[in-house]
Amino acid sequence: PSTVPIMHQVSSTMRSITLSWPQPEQPNGIILDYELRYYEKDLTEVNSTVLRTQTNTVRVDGLRPGTVYVVQVRARTVAGFGKYSNKMCFQTLTDEDYKSELREQLPLIAGSAAAGVVFLVSLVAISIVCSRKRAYSKEAVYSDKLQHYSTGRGSPGMKIYIDPFTYEDPNEAVREFAKEIDVSTVKIEEVIGAGEFGEVYKGRLKLPGKREIYVAIKTLKAGYSEKQRRDFLSEASIMGQFDHPNIIRLEGVVTKSRPVMIVTEFMENGALDSFLRQNDGQFTVIQLVGMMRGIAAGMKYLSEMNYVHRDLAARNILVNSNLVCKVSDFGLSRYLQEDTSDPTYTSSLGGKIPVRWTSPEAIAYRKFTSASDVWSYGIVMWEVMSFGERPYWDMSNQDVINAIEQDYRLPAPMDCPTALHQLMLDCWQKDRNARPRFTDIVNTLDKLIRNPTSLKAVASMPSIPSQPLLDRSLPDFNTFSSVEDWLSAIKMSQYRDNFLNSGFTSLQLVAQITA
Repeated sequence: PSTVPIMHQVSSTMRSITLSWPQPEQPNGIILDYELRYYEKDLTEVNSTVLRTQTNTVRVDGLRPGTVYVVQVRARTVAGFGKYSNKMCFQTLTDEDYKSELREQLPLIAGSAAAGVVFLVSLVAISIVCSRKRAYSKEAVYSDKLQHYSTGRGSPGMKIYIDPFTYEDPNEAVREFAKEIDVSTVKIEEVIGAGEFGEVYKGRLKLPGKREIYVAIKTLKAGYSEKQRRDFLSEASIMGQFDHPNIIRLEGVVTKSRPVMIVTEFMENGALDSFLRQNDGQFTVIQLVGMMRGIAAGMKYLSEMNYVHRDLAARNILVNSNLVCKVSDFGLSRYLQEDTSDPTYTSSLGGKIPVRWTSPEAIAYRKFTSASDVWSYGIVMWEVMSFGERPYWDMSNQDVINAIEQDYRLPAPMDCPTALHQLMLDCWQKDRNARPRFTDIVNTLDKLIRNPTSLKAVASMPSIPSQPLLDRSLPDFNTFSSVEDWLSAIKMSQYRDNFLNSGFTSLQLVAQITA
């Protein structure tokens, strides 16, 4: 990749500096991570400290007060590291600087505290009046809001996702999280698709003081209700809270003229599923793993913000000209009408669910968590490695549900490395607590990228529509006459020599390690 052009200081304290930087202008592949090198200006590069980060913002801790540091950063792709950026200097606050900042902020803090007391008193009074009304609300509605939050807690200092539907006035969420764009800066060019609420266009955006860029423009069709407008703009309220290279970027919204628009960055290669079908067999395994790694990094970021996607699928991943994959389509799947003709979604407990991508507990109980997103991610992996095949082929949604309940799982796609199919199977554990976290998935894929030879072992099962699903239930030992028969039944014949060489020559010995 080319060099990072510049770095910016976001904030500083006596012992830390927070820095950010733009992506290299010529990434020449998928950016895996960044390496930051820094040292005290009075010392030399020999005294450098190095740290890695997967995003383009980092907080450097453990620094000395009132000290100038020389900092450089470089990006890494599958091909290796680019050159370090030019040296830039940043300084931590001195003790006097810190005290001065506190003195300046004291009146504001005091004023805020006083206002906060008044606000809390008002809030208590209002809540007493409203609590009785809320008590009669349907439990399902409250549960639906709660499901936008995973059970995990964010990292210290980590921004946490706020559900726009917790606002009394959803328009306030739009104003808070999405930037209003003057319609005169938007130029619509051509239709590139249709969404649940209206058409999607390719266009250009020219903001004052910035270069013109291509954008995607979602529009709200004429004759909409206030609820449809609110639901449409909720996606912008969600997207506007995210800032990650593998999450689609919101440029802004147009709400003061018609049609109402959501403007996002333009992704040249469109949806991942159709892009893979158009390029069947054209990418190397490493390129495919790089795509999956990008999606996992985006989902790791979302899970750390306590956001649950609910509709993770290749159709909702967008691909740019550098093959960077970005998670998109936030919130819209919640609003599919009951009479929609889209066969991808099936009614379940009053809502529409994409059955082929959804975990068993989410289908049965609408229990959506980061763990259910991990299940969906496993299906996305299968879509990527099969170059956009339809999961479960021509099986009906009900047949898919029944098969999953009976412990059947998708077999490895053609030429899929064994390590990748095993990761898919890990994502499809029936016990959601046994599934890997997105952090684990990113780490696993990074190890595979760093050690490409681990991807050479290929699963022997071809992916064809007539093939039965992989049975994940464990057969009874008593039905087999040898270790070889047992391994064959559980689709692990390739490990025959490993078992025999390790001394496991009988089923009795195997039973001792599986007991």
